[in-house]
Amino acid sequence: MAGEHRLLLDNAQQLVLICTEGEKYLLQAGMGNLAVLDNASVVIGKDGCVKAVGHADAIRRQFSEASFEKIIDCSGKCVLPGLVDAHTHPVWAGDRVHEFAMKLAGASYMDIHQAGGGIHFTVEHTQKASEEELFNTFKHRLLRMLRAGTTLVECKSGYGLNLETELKMLRVIEQARRLLDNNISSTYCGAHSVPKGKNATEATDDIINNHLPKLKELNLNGEIHVNNIDVFCEKGVFDLNCTRRILQAGKEIGLQINFHGDELHPMKSAELGAELGAQAISHLEEISDEGIAAMASAKCAAVLLPTTAYMLRLKQPQARKMLKEGVIVALGSDFNPNAYCYSMPMVMHLACVNMKMSMKEALAAATINAAYALGSSHMHGSIENGKQGDLIIINSSRWEHLIYQFGGHQELIEYVIVKGKVIYKNERVMGY
Repeated sequence: MAGEHRLLLDNAQQLVLICTEGEKYLLQAGMGNLAVLDNASVVIGKDGCVKAVGHADAIRRQFSEASFEKIIDCSGKCVLPGLVDAHTHPVWAGDRVHEFAMKLAGASYMDIHQAGGGIHFTVEHTQKASEEELFNTFKHRLLRMLRAGTTLVECKSGYGLNLETELKMLRVIEQARRLLDNNISSTYCGAHSVPKGKNATEATDDIINNHLPKLKELNLNGEIHVNNIDVFCEKGVFDLNCTRRILQAGKEIGLQINFHGDELHPMKSAELGAELGAQAISHLEEISDEGIAAMASAKCAAVLLPTTAYMLRLKQPQARKMLKEGVIVALGSDFNPNAYCYSMPMVMHLACVNMKMSMKEALAAATINAAYALGSSHMHGSIENGKQGDLIIINSSRWEHLIYQFGGHQELIEYVIVKGKVIYKNERVMGY
């Protein structure tokens, strides 16, 4: 039957499946033993999901060429799952390039924050920006992420701090979710900073009594769909008690807990997250040994952000210790005005060099484990039957080139495919 299936990726030199048994996540041993097929093909159905994977000869015997709407010859190339970015702040107005100069001159994150810069600078500009302006810049950033191989991205609010602007940001994220090709996991992050004129307790009360009831209402009537709740649990921002109250209230309206913790100071955020049943905690540069053990036991993902540690000159997260002790390690770009990097290939490279992860570990952390951190690994993060057909094709005979070629993804990624449809074809690809 003509056009029975949407797409055949034929005869890839390497087809990187990541998983084969429907695993929700991979721990250290599994990350070091990724499933890779040589001379293999993958079939995507009209519903946008994977229908078959296997050796090219077997797929050719099973399916006729006439049954495909499109066939891509992947000879000499590698096919990988679309990358998953588990932590971004991509909706904002007003860049902070001037603060980069201050950081290079020795100012710390909190120095800039206390001088009225940092989050509050972005909040001021984001509050003034129109919804249309925010959507247009957000759309451009999402396109750049897509071209760098990211097919599922977590997107936070958090530069509003008042209800009106937080909802404006969430509407922009919802508009992108409906209109654009990127898969989006939406996060309410109204507790990103304490707004001017309030203390942390007053801000916490406002979020619990006003923001979250409105979110629940908008979720129920279908206006917006929010997946996660986030709090910046940090000294001088939201303490452990405020963080607990906000996260618990978010959980009670059906949001997954996925928050910033133990970044600049040891706060026992990891222990709190494990206790509350958090899906994931990000940063964790200052995590305690007890926190690592608690996260491993609770199957709470650690979203590590190597670009942030690199750009802010922070202590590197303890990836090796976490892996050894059984924590589910994921990666994110932390794309934001303070750490401007949207490229998951570069994030993986930095994870290998600075956090001492292997390339296999980094790829698993940026696919199946990042999807798990978003509660989405049942449909994303690996190439398996029934999962969404989100894939990238790179013009190299070994998949490791995606990580090895630091900054080289712009010429390396040839196709980005979402739900079996070619969303991006790179005309600049060169052979190696």
